[in-house]
Amino acid sequence: MFDHTLDRRTKPEVHPFFDPATNTISYVVKDPGSEACAIVDSVMDIDYAAGRISYDHADEIIGFVRDNGLKVEWLIETHVHADHLSAAPYIQQKLGGKLGIGRNITVVQDTFGKVFNEGTEFQRDGSQFDRLFDDGDTYLVGGMKCLALHTPGHTPACMTHVMGDAAFVGDTLFMPDGGSARADFPGGDAGTLYDSIQKVLSLPEETRLFMCHDYGPNGRDIQWETTVAEEKAQNIHVGGGKTKEEFVKFRTERDAQLDMPRLIIPSLQVNMRAGELPPPDDTGKRFLKVPLNTL
Repeated sequence: MFDHTLDRRTKPEVHPFFDPATNTISYVVKDPGSEACAIVDSVMDIDYAAGRISYDHADEIIGFVRDNGLKVEWLIETHVHADHLSAAPYIQQKLGGKLGIGRNITVVQDTFGKVFNEGTEFQRDGSQFDRLFDDGDTYLVGGMKCLALHTPGHTPACMTHVMGDAAFVGDTLFMPDGGSARADFPGGDAGTLYDSIQKVLSLPEETRLFMCHDYGPNGRDIQWETTVAEEKAQNIHVGGGKTKEEFVKFRTERDAQLDMPRLIIPSLQVNMRAGELPPPDDTGKRFLKVPLNTL
């Protein structure tokens, strides 16, 4: 199933950046043998009520990269996020690097291009990104070989990125006491999510797993790193040998009780464009659409 030419002894330096406004963790992942790095799941700030965009979170990452003399080779999006806006193009303009996402971004673009009534000028072929990853694709961060695994279920385009002994799982998994992400967005599927989680949990047990979100269940401090072994034993939704049928029943019932994420409308419109804002109208102003009774 996996590319066994990856050197699991490689231990990248992983530097997390937590955004409390969206409970998102972004990462700078450094190749231990060079100054090359990747940035995973960056965040663009938005004051939704005021309609204002800013880049404080991205600027913190940019400052870290520059202060440490790092070279950005990749900007990785684990999926089209529905709870925060990507800052990838802003960071790319400042630091360079190639922007990558799963090939099924085209499915997401087609689905939400219709939801937001985008015109024919909105390309639905993933061309806004520099690289569309297929399951099993490899790429390099410096001398560190990395592996992209297709792990759909939360969304059709979800990917887990394995870099040495570390894997960045996006929303496929949460910390053991957080369980798993919802599977009721268009294109999501609880059974598919269960299969994807098992794919992640078939990695070596010592593999470090890094979450995209954490909400501090039961008031604990925010956390973002665990291991395959810990998830297999302790994850409250899939650990301890829970069956697919048990998971699907639980996930379906739970998802029916959840509200839509606060930033889903701006996030999807921006992230399906690789983090770019919608194009300006004839007056030079940019607008986000609010589809009524659709999501």
